[in-house]
This record gives sequence, C-alpha cells and structure tokens, in this order.
Amino acid sequence: MGPLEMEPLEIHAQNVWKRFGKKAVLKGLDLQIPRGAVVGLLGSNGSGKSTLLKCLLGLLKIDDGEIRLGGDDYWDLSVETKSRLGYVPQDITLFAWMQARQMVGYTAAFYPRWDDALVENLVQQWDVPWDQRVGTLSTGQKQKLALVMALGHRPELLILDEPVGSLDPVSRREFLKSLVELTSDEQHTVLFSTHITSDLERVATHVAILRDGKIEYFNELDELKEQVKRIRITAAAELPATLQVPGALRIEVDGCDALIAVAEINDELLESLRQRWQAQVTVEDLNLEEIYLEVHDA
Repeated sequence: MGPLEMEPLEIHAQNVWKRFGKKAVLKGLDLQIPRGAVVGLLGSNGSGKSTLLKCLLGLLKIDDGEIRLGGDDYWDLSVETKSRLGYVPQDITLFAWMQARQMVGYTAAFYPRWDDALVENLVQQWDVPWDQRVGTLSTGQKQKLALVMALGHRPELLILDEPVGSLDPVSRREFLKSLVELTSDEQHTVLFSTHITSDLERVATHVAILRDGKIEYFNELDELKEQVKRIRITAAAELPATLQVPGALRIEVDGCDALIAVAEINDELLESLRQRWQAQVTVEDLNLEEIYLEVHDA
C-alpha cells in the first residue's frame, strides 16, 4: 500500500490505565487526536505527561484500556508505522563518542524517506555544531541535535516531551517556526508537552490538560480562549460570601465586588448577574497560562 493509501496516524486512546506498583498514574484516560492537529499537553510536574507520551508510543505497556496509532495497536507497531513517527524524550540519550554529523547519519539509515535538504537547513538555521563530538555538546545543543534527528524524515506524527526546555529564546523561536512549517499542510500531527504556555499559544491548534490521571480538557485553543473568561462584578449591595455562579471555576468575594472565573461564558449568565445583584459586569480575556491555572486548580 502506497503512502497516500495508508491510514492516517491519528491517536486513539480509550480508558487507559497505567500503574507503577500500587500508584495509578493514568486513570481511565481518553484522548482522540485528529490528523493535522498540533496539540499542546499541559499538566503539573508529576501529573503523568511523560508516562502518557511513552505509552502512546509503545515504550511503556499499559495495564488496561486501548491505544491505537492509525490502524496499529500501540504495542505492535508495524515497521512502516514506526518510520512515520518522530519522538524526542525529555531525557535525551545519544552516543557521546560520535560527531553530530555521524549521529544524524546513523539515524537517517533507519528512515527510507530521510530529507537531507531539510536536515542541512535545520543544522545551519539552529547552529548545530556539525563536526563536534556529542559528548562535548551543551544540553541545549544536544536538544537541538535530537530535534534535527526527529524532524529529518518529516514524520507524520511527531511526539515531543518538553522539546524546548533547554533552548534559549532565539533557538526556541527558530524551532517553533520550523514546527509551523512542518504542519502547514495539515497532514502532520504534533503532540508536545511543555510548561512554556507562551510557546504553545504561538503554534498549537488544540490544548489537552492532564489532571489526576485523566484528560481534564481537550479542545481547540481558540475555542478554549472563547469559553474561559474572568468576570468582575460590582453590586449595589454587599455580596454573600457563599456566592454561587453556574459553571464557576473560582469565585472571590470582597464586599460588593466579586471576581469569577467561568468555564463557559454566555450572555444569559452575564444578564442574570446584572439583574440579580443590580451589578456592573465586565468580562476579561485570559491568556493561556491564566486559563490553565483556572481550569487546573478548579
């Protein structure tokens, strides 16, 4: 079957459980990622982001549930499917004695559709020390090299675990630009975990929030920013300390004033607040970091 006839490498995870000893890290997790999406995975430290990514790739065996990449079961990926995947782990393991060019050449041998022109462009653009031994590279340089090796075959599905954590702002910007170029045809899917929400905001089409072993939220980034808002109200009289608002993520009351974060804004809610409390009501937009904190800490 030719490349154009192959099933798209969409991610389908259903009721996924993963335990380490008695501790459950993934607890009945569901996640469906369509082809062409660029998904930012957010979660607190220790929430299981790396575990989830490794399970999706078949690097860890799940205890229950189902994961499929395209038509393949995650634990029995075909050679063809593996050739369409790219992955950069949080902890990068490279051959210290090889030169950077040798490391790339070694990796290229595993991929029939390796793009030498793309690699050459990335090496120059990101200033990768081509003739230097891997063991002498800085942490940031190693991360750049790992990204080059992951992108060299233009993977249809690219999974990245904190891909820019060791990069300086200029290098991060260059990498994000390359990521946008890779996915501009909407045929390439990316899932990446990050704690830098400003980077995610620049490139992601979707956001997934991992909390307590499950995907708490998954939707398009634009939709999330349209839904989650902060409402400020100033009432004619003192508000009750136990103020209740439908769909509220957080409520702070201070006399006649209240600050309310809501999961979904609508005109009916705003009008009811105005009428019930004879209040002035204003709506504030939130950036992704603020939205994440409101949703995660609710």
